[in-house]
Amino acid sequence: MITLFLHLLRLLPLLCGGHRQLALENLALRHQLAVYRRTKPRPKLRTTDRIFWVGLARVWAGWRKSLVIVTPATVLRWQRRRFREHWTQLPGRPTGGRPPVNAEVTALVRAMAAANPLWGAPRIHGELLKLGIDVAERTVSRLMPKRRTTPLQTWRTFLTNPLWDLVALDCFTVPTVRLRVLFILVVLAHHRRRVLHFNVTENPTAAWTAQQIVDAFPDDSAPSYLLRDRDSIYGHAFRKRVKGMGISEVQTAPHSPWQNPFAERLIGSIRRECLDHVVVLGKQHLRRILARYFSYYHRARTHLSLDRDAPNGRPIEPPAPGAIVPIPEVGGLHHRYVRRRRSPAPPVFYHRTRTPHPTPAFSFPSSTPNPA
Repeated sequence: MITLFLHLLRLLPLLCGGHRQLALENLALRHQLAVYRRTKPRPKLRTTDRIFWVGLARVWAGWRKSLVIVTPATVLRWQRRRFREHWTQLPGRPTGGRPPVNAEVTALVRAMAAANPLWGAPRIHGELLKLGIDVAERTVSRLMPKRRTTPLQTWRTFLTNPLWDLVALDCFTVPTVRLRVLFILVVLAHHRRRVLHFNVTENPTAAWTAQQIVDAFPDDSAPSYLLRDRDSIYGHAFRKRVKGMGISEVQTAPHSPWQNPFAERLIGSIRRECLDHVVVLGKQHLRRILARYFSYYHRARTHLSLDRDAPNGRPIEPPAPGAIVPIPEVGGLHHRYVRRRRSPAPPVFYHRTRTPHPTPAFSFPSSTPNPA
């Protein structure tokens, strides 16, 4: 009712000015639009309707007062969108965005992720860098197929101590198929993350642990500091031998494995990447498995803390024509990728045959006089 009264006030000048028929028609149309707006609050407009109102707004200054089905802001938005689409669709306009990734690189990333389910984007990125393929780690993460399981969280520990003269010592257990428990002792150098020594036993003692330290550092190669926990296998015999070798012990707090992060992370990597996927038969079998894993660990496995390099150093292969082939490691649990270089074509030897000199067309005069 209030809307109809406002329409009457607007049309009052037309009624009094002699345009009675036009005013009544305008009033009827406005009333129908008001009824239509109550029944359908959001009418569907076509492209021609938008073009009509955009054009009308350019030639009529009072178009805002007569607009009922949409708001004036909508018409202005139509004009801005029309202007933007016009300049976007111009021919010869350079298209922005990131350059597309090579299809071979995409297929290689997915093949690596399928063949190595224990790998994440950092490990695959490290393998690609060793193959001479320069892509971002974010690109590798985007190209990898989505997995249902969430990736394991990685550690990033920064130490201020000197890493050259610091080694870590730790022990962990592995069950066998005969329900026995084997103890594995590892000696890890913090610099380059090399495993200097490991051994397996069923009954670890302080004397046995002390002998492992002697085997790990022969010929006066002992480090300055040894980081370990407070396990009972590091008893009096062990402490005496370590002191005699000139090594200073650094003990972690009780029940604080996070204070020996490099050794704990190594043990976690051994479990996740190797021992959790095999059934250990015995002591000798476990030694062979660990020997194969540590060979792969030192030669081929890339590390985050080593700037995607292996502990023993792994050269980067230059981009060259040739297929990228996987080499199984640790019984096929992991793979190392190398470029297969094309073998050069065998040399072709041409046999040169001596051609006789052509007979001259003339004859030299003989030194013997003619008898005639």
